[in-house]
Amino acid sequence: MRKILIPLFAIAVMTSCGAVKNSEGTSSPSISTYHDKAFSDAYASIKAENLKRNLYVIASDEMEGRDTGSPGQKKAGEYIVNYYKNLGISHPKALGSYYQKVPSDFMKKRGGGNLPDSENILAFIEGSEKPEEIVVISGHYDHVGTKNGVVYNGADDDGSGTVAVMEIAKAFQEAKKAGKGPKRSILFLHVTGEEHGLFGSEFYSDNPVFPLANTVVDLNIDMIGRDDPANRGKQYVYVIGSDMLSSQLKVINEAANKKTNNLELNYKYDDLNDPEQLYYRSDHYNFAKHNIPVAFFFDGIHEDYHKPTDKPDKIDYPLLQKRAQLIFTTAWDIANRAERIIVDKK
Repeated sequence: MRKILIPLFAIAVMTSCGAVKNSEGTSSPSISTYHDKAFSDAYASIKAENLKRNLYVIASDEMEGRDTGSPGQKKAGEYIVNYYKNLGISHPKALGSYYQKVPSDFMKKRGGGNLPDSENILAFIEGSEKPEEIVVISGHYDHVGTKNGVVYNGADDDGSGTVAVMEIAKAFQEAKKAGKGPKRSILFLHVTGEEHGLFGSEFYSDNPVFPLANTVVDLNIDMIGRDDPANRGKQYVYVIGSDMLSSQLKVINEAANKKTNNLELNYKYDDLNDPEQLYYRSDHYNFAKHNIPVAFFFDGIHEDYHKPTDKPDKIDYPLLQKRAQLIFTTAWDIANRAERIIVDKK
């Protein structure tokens, strides 16, 4: 997650009949929906050991801290791309590859100094019924690099989000292989340049591969592998922004949580006036500023944040699994419900 503040300027799986109305009049998933075998198998495929295996690669010393445009980041990007190729998950056809170049000049004009060219990585599963409508699941794969010969591995920031996006993609692909692929398309977006100024997500929102008008939601994952001092040992996750633009998104996420791992959803930072200003500090903001509903999943600011001690052996992998399963479940609902979620707030 970017350290410097930015200036302020039901799961209705295969049919619509699975949704019920809650007290606010919006659709929430019925319990029976969660017993669909395709969903259950895909959900169960998200495993702590898989997340751990990938994170020990992404956050290894070999990746040299994954600074934007660095050889180490490019090596991490190659690992991510090969992962998708091995799963049979392709890239957007219009892009022509998994890479969207983010030019040095673009970043330089926005305060990026002399950063070299870098790349966003995009993997894509086309929807079976509403392919033009896009659900984005995002996380940044850059970190802060190496300083004075010491590697800042960035296992939580944002290695945890990176591997969660990868594992969620695998779960959707499992469902597709079982004949129950998502109705809406899913874009798995690994952005670069977050630590220097949210550059990758800004470049994507300025140069979208799919029209922003067709983008239903961004579920952004930035640090979900640890706990912070205020929540030590708790089964929780911070959720930020889920009701800023849509009255439905928070309801959907809460319903998904209750029917799955029932984590404590903490809304401490879900406030535009919060001193930490976290709503503006990760990649979801570059979707929200275009009036696209967002939810930002976060574990808090812990003692290893932006330090070389943010290493993969400190990750709580069972909790990382539960948080990834929650995000998958929320995405499953949004991708498969009869109508796209509404934008009814400003």
